[in-house]
Amino acid sequence: MNNKNYIAAHDRYSHADTMYRRCGNSGILLPKISLGMWHNFGSNDPFERSRRMLLTAFDKGITHIDLANNYGPPSGSAEETFGKIITTDLAPYRDELFISTKAGYDMWEGPYGSWCSRKQLISSIDQSLRRMNVEYVDLFYIHRYDPLTPLDESLQAIVDIIRSGKALYAGISRWPLEALRYAQEYLRARDVPPLIYQGRLNLLDRAPQHEGILDYCHSEGIGFISFSPLAQGLLTNRYDSGIPEDSRMSRNRTLKKDTLTPELQQQLSNLRHVAQERGESMAQTALAWVMQQQGVTSVLVGASSTEQLSLNINAIHSAPFSDEQLKRLTFK
Repeated sequence: MNNKNYIAAHDRYSHADTMYRRCGNSGILLPKISLGMWHNFGSNDPFERSRRMLLTAFDKGITHIDLANNYGPPSGSAEETFGKIITTDLAPYRDELFISTKAGYDMWEGPYGSWCSRKQLISSIDQSLRRMNVEYVDLFYIHRYDPLTPLDESLQAIVDIIRSGKALYAGISRWPLEALRYAQEYLRARDVPPLIYQGRLNLLDRAPQHEGILDYCHSEGIGFISFSPLAQGLLTNRYDSGIPEDSRMSRNRTLKKDTLTPELQQQLSNLRHVAQERGESMAQTALAWVMQQQGVTSVLVGASSTEQLSLNINAIHSAPFSDEQLKRLTFK
């Protein structure tokens, strides 16, 4: 894979019939598995490894790349990494890519570098486009619900960003149901209905189902994409023998050590046995479960290696679950 001579795999769309799913009622097809650049793509990570993972994903038909202005670390550097790869490798394929980014979390110092004011959102999209070396993104999200900024201010900023040509579609991430209902009505009335909602859905966290968000998106023709479908590595074999020294849990940051309770270990044992019956890894079974929930368009996977990424992408071809398997995977 030479920096100056990258040519995308000729067979990257050979499984298009099983790879892509329509996003709500829109004209957009998204891969059932999308590549998230939350971790392992910042400037603290080896650039060549990040490049290999991104190009491997594209070679396998993963057209949707998910970023945010604060991804890294440090913040902004995942977008910069993506921008370098666009410049060196993927520029000829820009029209085949579906690029998303977000704004709303802490990004720069001062009163305008966080949350969802009009100033923050419009400044953020301009900064993101510069970092990524693109003229527009396909999808721009409000990254989180802001309880203090008027919803109309945030939503009108998204409308104006799309009308300016800096983004093609609007997305909502992690909003409560009532706010999502309001956003749907506001944006639809201005001819920019939300394309997709991003929320955490996995075997251990089914809040979008319990709260009615997934049903609402399905009924309104809004796509749904799950982030953290592997619960930051919990739903893999990563913690089979305790807490690895190089794991997120060992650093006690985004995944706390006290998470690994005896009850959770029993749940993971159930997942392990179901996966073995299906001839899959725990990760593949966990991803397949999310993909097979009604209303789900895509799941976001990260990666630390091309091998891990390739294995997880194979979950697209997983068989349906039996009723008995689903019962055993109904964690309490």
